[in-house]
Formats: sequence, C-alpha cells, structure tokens
Amino acid sequence: MQILVRDNNVDQALRALKKKLQREGVFREMKLRDHFEKPSERKARERAEAVRRARKLARKALQREGLLPAKPKPAR
Repeated sequence: MQILVRDNNVDQALRALKKKLQREGVFREMKLRDHFEKPSERKARERAEAVRRARKLARKALQREGLLPAKPKPAR
C-alpha cells in the first residue's frame, strides 16, 4: 500500500492512509485478533454477518425495483 505526500501535507496523507486501511478492513481485523475468540463465537459472528449482507443485498434490490423507498440523504 502506498500513499503519496504532496506539498509536505502529512495530515492529508494520513487521512488518506486511514481511509484505505478502513476500506481494506485492517482496523476490524486488528480488533478481532486483539482477544481470543472461541470457535463457536466466530461461527455465530460469521453467520450474523452473512445474514446482514444478504438482507442488505435484498433491500438494495427492492430499492432498485422501486418496491421500497430509498433512504433519504441527509441535508447539509
């Protein structure tokens, strides 16, 4: 992974690095590996994540078909 620092702006480069790491799931992985997780807990977590992903995909499909209203975007 490579981040370019432009005009000695380290803060901006650090923000970009954090965003890339977040997208890759590195922080989540570190949090999971911080403590031992029993195999039964891991299976339950992975099952719950799979259900969450499936529901999200179904919701997105229904929104595309127009059967569900899209989530309103927050006004700034």
